[in-house]
Amino acid sequence: MKFSRLILLLAAWPLLTALPACLSLESEEQKAEAAEKAVLAKHDELMGKMDQLYDLRQQLQKASLPDTVEAGRRQRALLTADGAMMGWMHQYHKPAASVTADQQLAYFHKQQQFIDSVGVLMEHSIDSAQRALTHAQPATQPSTK
Repeated sequence: MKFSRLILLLAAWPLLTALPACLSLESEEQKAEAAEKAVLAKHDELMGKMDQLYDLRQQLQKASLPDTVEAGRRQRALLTADGAMMGWMHQYHKPAASVTADQQLAYFHKQQQFIDSVGVLMEHSIDSAQRALTHAQPATQPSTK
């Protein structure tokens, strides 16, 4: 019984050693697809924050901040984050199907770094604006008397 298993293993050995080579081609394509999905998922996540950028800019304009220069900086930071997102979207193009999986993977890796940096910029500008607004003096409201 052990002898037949050994013969079976020896007969299957060439197939078992060739299998990783076959899978590596498929694996690179799968890696490229997964990388593309990760880039687009990050894009979708950040797009959900675009309204927040706009709302915070409006709130900063209306708030009574003691340092108007700093408020202006925070508004410009929000505009810069918005512009970075728009810039990324305009330059992003899915590679053609004729491009090798390795080249696609490299492209998506570069795009992931780019969109991640946009995300960091957005987070910093949102956090900064929110901190400024929590320290803002309440705007004077007209009396309803």
